[in-house]
Amino acid sequence: MRDYALELAAKQSGMNAKINVMREYLQAYVLRIMHDEGIFSATAFVGGTALRFLHGLPRFSEDLDFSATKGKGPAFASLLKKIKEELSLAGYSVTMAFNDEKTVNSAFIRFGGLMKDAGVSAFTEQNLSIKIEVDTNSPDGAALETQIVNKYFPISFLTYDPASLFAGKSHALLSRDYTKGRDLFDLGWYLSRWKGIVPNLALLNTALKQTGWKGAAVTSGNWRELLYKAVKGTDWKKVRRDVENFLENPSDLDVFTQENVLGLLK
Repeated sequence: MRDYALELAAKQSGMNAKINVMREYLQAYVLRIMHDEGIFSATAFVGGTALRFLHGLPRFSEDLDFSATKGKGPAFASLLKKIKEELSLAGYSVTMAFNDEKTVNSAFIRFGGLMKDAGVSAFTEQNLSIKIEVDTNSPDGAALETQIVNKYFPISFLTYDPASLFAGKSHALLSRDYTKGRDLFDLGWYLSRWKGIVPNLALLNTALKQTGWKGAAVTSGNWRELLYKAVKGTDWKKVRRDVENFLENPSDLDVFTQENVLGLLK
């Protein structure tokens, strides 16, 4: 399996493409282990990587994000132990660091040697990493659905419906105090991918309340205006710098310009 990750990288031209395709294959491998452990019976796959795997978002992602739908989610330390065991059996050199004492359990899985063997680094000690986060106190209001995806491995996922996923992205755009270009790119993609989409407002308002939102409630009448203001006040040069290395086709940034995203929100 390790050889297959390197084979995938060898078929790509350019450092970013090699890193992105290896990371995505490893994400799929981790997701398959989680599926086999029964995680998706009570934990939803969300976030940017979910959008890519489930809905074809044309950008790569670094993180695997999940929301517990029943109880506090999986036994995090035990799950990570199983993931490390399976990855080691597949020939990977793996180290992990994790924190399961906060509301959002988080972990970094680091793969040693892959970057050097793939020809993207001169240093053996430079690791390729995947971050896992599980929200154990997910906001109420999400609409759940099950999707089957065959991307490297067939996996059945519990996930949010598109409107609920869009609520998560809208929450990030309205609550972050820094520019994350991937959020802005994803917003343009959402609005062009699903014409007439409206964020799940119950979920969005609950999430904003959890994170200390001081503004008025988000409604069907003002959500576009609120997102418009967030996009309008963004330094688009920072957006481009943040997202361009993760795109399948960097020329997509010539389509999802600030002006065009604002136009989609009008």
